[in-house]
Amino acid sequence: MYLITNGIIITEETLLEGFDLLIQGDRIVQIARPGELAVEEGTEIIDARGGYVSPGLIDIHSDYIEHMTAPRPTSLFDFRLSLRETEKELLSHGITTMFHSLSIFKSADYKYRPIREPENVRKIADLIEQTHSSKHLIRHRFHARFEIDNLDQVDNLKQYIAEEKVHLVSFMDHTPGQGQYRDLEVYKKTIRGYNNVTDENMDSIIANHQSKQKLTEDAIREIAAMAKERNIAIASHDDDSLEKLDLVQSFGTVISEFPITMEIARKAKEKGMYTVAGAPNVLLGGSHSGNLSATEAVKDGSIDILCSDYYPAALLHSVFQLASLCGKDLAEMFKLVTLNPAKAVNIDEELGSIREGKKADIIIIERLEGDDLPVITAVMVDGKLIQKTNYRI
Repeated sequence: MYLITNGIIITEETLLEGFDLLIQGDRIVQIARPGELAVEEGTEIIDARGGYVSPGLIDIHSDYIEHMTAPRPTSLFDFRLSLRETEKELLSHGITTMFHSLSIFKSADYKYRPIREPENVRKIADLIEQTHSSKHLIRHRFHARFEIDNLDQVDNLKQYIAEEKVHLVSFMDHTPGQGQYRDLEVYKKTIRGYNNVTDENMDSIIANHQSKQKLTEDAIREIAAMAKERNIAIASHDDDSLEKLDLVQSFGTVISEFPITMEIARKAKEKGMYTVAGAPNVLLGGSHSGNLSATEAVKDGSIDILCSDYYPAALLHSVFQLASLCGKDLAEMFKLVTLNPAKAVNIDEELGSIREGKKADIIIIERLEGDDLPVITAVMVDGKLIQKTNYRI
């Protein structure tokens, strides 16, 4: 049993000061004023030292595992080691549930990533599943990012879903001239950032991608139906038109990841979809592809969820930056990385907020004297104290 005291508890509605939090087993038992709780002998007292007591952060889109496994095109580390080291790092950023975004891509026009080879995706997916019944630090989940021109891997995706190894499916189309790369100059700049490509070769690359065969609507509907039968959320990627929103919603899509413009983000919300933007976009002051500004969209109320995308540290820092620079309520900003993503992927009955009866995934956040940056000083997962950090003078 644990008692967290002397903290500011971030609930679904507000910031609670002057309350204690009692945890027993893997559950939040009670929130009450000091002295009102029946604390058993031997209960461990955790002093939050005036810090924020928050639900653990939930990240539903991050390909960071790719970097940790293959930081160089020719370097492929042991997958078990990579997953273990990744979870230690995620824990230090307050992320207690991670949906690892494993990319089922076909094209290698960008920097080659060996982790995206089919046999390697399978190995990581199997390891993620194994963490559900073995010792681990955080909750690992598999977000299957499927590029719709990868016809060779449709059967593998279906198998992952049938084996119940997938927890979120997103359908992606990175064809130049639409979506993320509707501006062809941005696409060319991106490609040249990885490879020395002549103008002639660039034209050939673009023409090749624009003429590729893609999954039919019926094939996408079949995969989506398999996911829905298993309560797996479905996401679209880089929505750039009202027509695309209508189409993807007809598949059962509930999440719009990285809508390209404010108008599309607003329309997605109007349609009842959850909208996702990258937390790095907040910290960098805009999109690296020249698309939607996450900060402006949060100000507008058009974004429901922030994900770390490729930089796990961004989740926590973006929340505080939005609250301070945009005049947003801190409790509401925390929902972007806790309750809202939990709702989007159907895990909010157990996770995503500090409420009596829910799982005790808890983090404590302090603002160090003389430094405005937030730091994680304690992490609990399933009611167990996993990490405690003491900053020294």
